[in-house]
Parts: sequence; C-alpha cells; structure tokens
Amino acid sequence: MSRPAALEKRLGHRFNDARLLAQALTHRSHGADNNERLEFLGDGVLGCAVAEELYTRFPRLPEGKLTRLRASLVREDALAEVAERLQLAGFLQVGAKQQVTRSLLADAVEALVGAVFVDAGYEAARKAVLATVGPLIDRLDPEEPAKDAKTELQERLQAKHLPLPQYRVIAVQGVAHRQSFEVECSIVEPPVAATGKGTSRQRAEQEAAQALLEKLK
Repeated sequence: MSRPAALEKRLGHRFNDARLLAQALTHRSHGADNNERLEFLGDGVLGCAVAEELYTRFPRLPEGKLTRLRASLVREDALAEVAERLQLAGFLQVGAKQQVTRSLLADAVEALVGAVFVDAGYEAARKAVLATVGPLIDRLDPEEPAKDAKTELQERLQAKHLPLPQYRVIAVQGVAHRQSFEVECSIVEPPVAATGKGTSRQRAEQEAAQALLEKLK
C-alpha cells in the first residue's frame, strides 16, 4: 500500500485516528474489520454535504433541478471518477481474488467520507467532500443538470414513444448485509439487453442502464 499521507493530502484531512483510515481502505474480502459500516455512514454524510453545497451555490434553482444535480454527483460513475483523482486503487486492501471495480472504488469513497466524519465531525467531512467532489460541482451546468443513466434511458425511449425499460434481478450474492446484485436491463425496441453489478439494487440498475445506453450508441 502507498503511503496514506499522500491520500490524506489529496483528501484534505489528516486523521487523528489512523485506524479509521485503514478501515475505510479495507474491503470485506480482505478482513472482518472492513469499510462497510463506514460506507453506510459516508453515503448519508456525502449526500448531505453535496446537497448543502448545491443549495448554497445555486440559490435560484428549484428543488427538482437540485435533486437531479445531487444525483449526478453521488452516483457510482461520479464517485469512481473521484476515486481515480484520489488514486484510491493504490491504497485499497482487498482479497487476493477480489477485483478492484468501479463499484468498489465508489464504495471506498463513501467509506472515506464516513471515516472523516467519525474522526472529526461533519465540518471536516464537508471540507473533504468539497476537496474531492468540488471539481465535479465546478463543471456542472445548472441549466442542464446531468442525468443518471436510468433517467437518460427512460427519457430517450419516451421521446420515441417506445415502451419503458424493464429491470430484472438475475443474481444476488452474499449474506443480507453484504449483498451484491446483478441486474439485467432490457428494452423491446430495438431488442437490446445489458447487465450491471453493484452493492445495491439501485447501483446495479444504474450500471445496467449505462451499459445499455452504450450499446445503443
């Protein structure tokens, strides 16, 4: 593993408790003291910090557009981009047979935010979110909020008066609190299907919709 100090610098937070940082960087495939609980916490803190920043930065935007903007920033693709900027893959501890996927990287970003929150409170976590997600916020066009893959696919089909996509869970692995989902997204015209995986059904559906959009392109 690379020196954690380099990651702390990019994150904009020096941990008082280095064990929290280590835990945030440990996938369940590597050990029992892993980042799943921190990921759960970080998901909520991240959403709150992003919502607060959008509310402040775009005072004239209505609730609907703010919601769309927030969704574009906390989705898996955006968090995977944040992970790449943090060079997070080089810090993660994973099992010997575990691949470092975009979903895993996105989860680790959430775990890091959760770890900062536990280590130093909301204000520190908010600053870490702005340090990492800030560049994505800076490039937003508030008049044309980015759409998540499911929304984009649905709107594309509606514009052509075609049936909406169907999502079907085709596999669930792991125990109740450590599940991973595989979902198929399909449309009837043209007859195309694609699959996606994620640590939640929602993420798996987004991945499947994205994969289908790429096929359509």
